[in-house]
Amino acid sequence: MARPPRRTGNLPAEATSFVGRRRELAVIRRKLSESRLVSLVGPGGVGKTRLALRMAGDLGRGFPGGAWLVELAEVGDPGLVGDAVTAALDLRTQTAAEPVALLLSYLRDKRLLLVVDNCEHLLGAVAPLVAEVMRAAPGVRVIATSREPLSVPGEHVVPVPPLDLPPPARAPLAELRRNEAVSLFAERAAAGSGTFELTPANQAAVADLCRRLDGLPLAIELAAVRTRVLSAEQILERLDDRFGLLTGGSRAALPRHQTLRTTVDWSHDLLAAGERALLRRLCAFAGRFTLEDVTAICAYRDVSAAGTLDLMASLVDKSLVIKEDAGGLACYRLHETMREYAVLKLRAAGEEEFLARRRNDHYIGRCLESAPRVRQRLGEWLAWMDLEIDNVRHVLRDCVTRGDLRVGVLLVYSLGYYWMTRGLGEGVRWLDELLAYGGGGARESGLGPQELALAWYMRGFLAVLQSDPATARPALDRAVDAAGTTAGADRAGGAAGMRSVLAQSLSLTSMAAAMAGDRPAAARLGERAQAATEGLGDHTALLMYLQSRALTGLLGGDLATAGSAAEEGVRLGRETGDLYSLGMMLLNLGATRLIAGALDEAGPLLAEGLRVAYRIDDRVGQYALLYALACHAAGTGRARPAARLLGAAETVRAGTGADVLPYLAPLLVEAGRSAQAALGEPGFDEEFATGAALDRDAAVALALGEPAPGAAQEPSDEGAPPLGRRESEVARLVAEGLSNKQIGARLFISEHTVDSHVRAIMNKLGFNSRAQIAAWTATARS
Repeated sequence: MARPPRRTGNLPAEATSFVGRRRELAVIRRKLSESRLVSLVGPGGVGKTRLALRMAGDLGRGFPGGAWLVELAEVGDPGLVGDAVTAALDLRTQTAAEPVALLLSYLRDKRLLLVVDNCEHLLGAVAPLVAEVMRAAPGVRVIATSREPLSVPGEHVVPVPPLDLPPPARAPLAELRRNEAVSLFAERAAAGSGTFELTPANQAAVADLCRRLDGLPLAIELAAVRTRVLSAEQILERLDDRFGLLTGGSRAALPRHQTLRTTVDWSHDLLAAGERALLRRLCAFAGRFTLEDVTAICAYRDVSAAGTLDLMASLVDKSLVIKEDAGGLACYRLHETMREYAVLKLRAAGEEEFLARRRNDHYIGRCLESAPRVRQRLGEWLAWMDLEIDNVRHVLRDCVTRGDLRVGVLLVYSLGYYWMTRGLGEGVRWLDELLAYGGGGARESGLGPQELALAWYMRGFLAVLQSDPATARPALDRAVDAAGTTAGADRAGGAAGMRSVLAQSLSLTSMAAAMAGDRPAAARLGERAQAATEGLGDHTALLMYLQSRALTGLLGGDLATAGSAAEEGVRLGRETGDLYSLGMMLLNLGATRLIAGALDEAGPLLAEGLRVAYRIDDRVGQYALLYALACHAAGTGRARPAARLLGAAETVRAGTGADVLPYLAPLLVEAGRSAQAALGEPGFDEEFATGAALDRDAAVALALGEPAPGAAQEPSDEGAPPLGRRESEVARLVAEGLSNKQIGARLFISEHTVDSHVRAIMNKLGFNSRAQIAAWTATARS
């Protein structure tokens, strides 16, 4: 059986068939051979994104670094464009440098294809960033989609026209089937109704309908889905009536943007009152959203909480809302054209401000309520934040714009573990913007001492994690001052209480001093932190103090102190279920054993730490533990895996922009020398390069001696095939050309279940189209 190729990149699998566009695909392919930047330009709804993704899917395997999609439709803040690109490339900004610096450093020697989608509302930020990438990374090619060109040097613009229209005269049915617009209508109508076929009886209506819709893919899809309840002739008649109202009955073509707006209007007006209300309210979301979010924010007056599921299902069925899967969780989003339309309807209904308050209250409430429990459910919470971050950013921007600094600070503080594991730089920028309102003083900014203490504490914490003690010290000093003024009253309570903030700030200040090489100050501050922590009964403060003791011990060469503190930290981290602290403490304890030469003790500790860091996707922990396990491999005489792990760790580290931890540096030098002596310089370089080429999943699997998660395995007589029994049946029927509805009928399962199987097959095999499944099935049979 053929082994499916491993896909590199993040392109989504195609959920529906791709129709036509052979001419445009050929033009884009030729332009990309001549230029490194091609912009697909056209109006909303013309199919720019779909065309770019198909082109990237076709070309991606020709790029060693793969093809990567950067979605900008849901990014409303120009300052977050760099973060969006680094996140799409699976990078994490874990240093004080701007995300653009990390991005350019990472891309400098890469050969990959970047699809930057929906740039039009962010041209002022996207254009200079793309220009910088073009200058710094000669192996990178970019496909941009926008309603207008980026206007940067070297850009080749490819206008994206509507689909080819059918000829005005009646054409033979076979010829009509080959027309792009007709083919799209027929395919989407068949998928939507399950019974539609293009026949001699309806071909004239379908052809006229496609002409009236100007070949705009979004308009055609919106009309096609209505074949569930209307014939093609009835759809045409109703749309003609609507167009006639705008043109005084003239059959003259409308401007294309008016054609699309009219089609959306028509589809909208066919909705029931509850569906119309819900659709316009969905524009409250800046990004993806869940049914729970919809119920909490949009269910009022004519939309009941109990009815949101049925209403959402109906809007999805009518192609007005897009349903997706994010990490196994069903979520939804709006096409950017539909969001623009919904905003206009919301304003007309006078609901804009009321809905914004409901949205803000929902996300602020969820974030603040979950903050005290985040440590104990970190994996689940981070998965939720990964899905909702665009919506939370929208709320944060609203807080800054309205000057609601208190709520803004509390919200940024509640997201601390998101910034720590996903992007320190973004958290820093939000805090700096909030604190800049009045220079960080309570009187000027309107922030009370408690909010100031939290803001400066988090600012200092993030600076420590960025290895920036010069910034951390003054920030933490201000946190200590602000917390000290209210610590007695402790009005905030719980984990956010001022006594806890005071104790943690002192521990962090001790760490910052140690990082700066000021050991006397680190010792003095450590004593103050110990005094402030004792008697609190606060696990968070105690773990921070233990981390401070362990780190200062490691940096100062006091292995006994570091080991004792880390051992207690591991125990407490396990007891409280605090995965973030547990991962750090396992690294600390494993490092003390590694430095001391106790390799038998170090190995299991470091492996457990890597599993924890991988589970919560803590990239700094991952690269540090990969380095440590490389040193362990070298120390135990395993030169080949040591060299590979050194290369793999370097790649993961480069993806964060962080520096090597100082206490590991001498061990890494010795590990490199040892492995090079055993393998010889050419052998070491080859193994190092092999490790550096591994993706992060494979690197972690190598370090743990496990198969890479999701990696395609060569089948054997004893091994299981890559697809399960039911998936194999579905793949066979896909290869026979059956639709999901037909497959469901054949196998006595629902169309939704078939769709789930098709998606699973694509994910397992690394494919993005049904045609690839068919080709693979044919090869597998041979």
